[in-house]
Amino acid sequence: MFKDIIVNLSSERTTEFAVSVASLFQTHVAGVSFLYDPIILPVSRKEGIPIGLIEAQRLENENRATGAKAKFDESVRRAGLSSESCIISSELSEAANVFARMARRFDLAVVGQAGSDKRTVDELIIEAALFKSGRPVLVVPSIQKAKLSLNRVMVCWDGSCNVARAVSDAMPFLAKAKIVNLVTIVGKKGKSDEFAGADMAEHLARHGLNVELRRASAGHIQLADNLLSLAADLSADFMVMGGYGHSRLREFVLGGATRGVLASMTVPTLMSH
Repeated sequence: MFKDIIVNLSSERTTEFAVSVASLFQTHVAGVSFLYDPIILPVSRKEGIPIGLIEAQRLENENRATGAKAKFDESVRRAGLSSESCIISSELSEAANVFARMARRFDLAVVGQAGSDKRTVDELIIEAALFKSGRPVLVVPSIQKAKLSLNRVMVCWDGSCNVARAVSDAMPFLAKAKIVNLVTIVGKKGKSDEFAGADMAEHLARHGLNVELRRASAGHIQLADNLLSLAADLSADFMVMGGYGHSRLREFVLGGATRGVLASMTVPTLMSH
């Protein structure tokens, strides 16, 4: 059972969803709002640094950070939750690592989906939380409007250790779900002898869960597109999957399926690595 969660206050929708999660489990919730240092673009020595532009950017960043914290504080006050919040001054390049280190002392990290721009700070925060916190990460779609709903949870099962970890981490959610759809994609090389999913379905059933096993053909579309299409077909309102990536020197890079789901996600998704 979750006792405390942490949320990156990147958007109002992410904040409200995190508060709905905390309300369901009656957990302590911590909100982190980053105050980013102004970005100083390279200029010629003759032109100099536009001081007015830097101050305007600093003021805009400060208003955004304080506004996000204020909205969080009001939301948890209305919900009657135990909470804490803070504003952390940070460079864009360091914020992700700061959040990952903080997340290590919470049961769950909640973050917002990254924007369409490549390598945005939100994407870096997702990656750092996933690969460096040692905790499950719940990613909230940018289009999310509803609060947490667990009528139908879709578990993406391929027999790998990452997914096994995600299923274990997601048990507090699964225990409250009306239906758990255990989905496997057939026609691709499995990662274990249990790829068909029957054994995991039995395992979840022993936990008292209402489990339905669903097998889908791999077809000729990308795995991420296949999973998101299945989520839509099932009317799933929550998804669980492993978070994949590989190391490139000292940083982690998201794997194809993980990147694809994060780019086009339509339902809140819990990932573990």
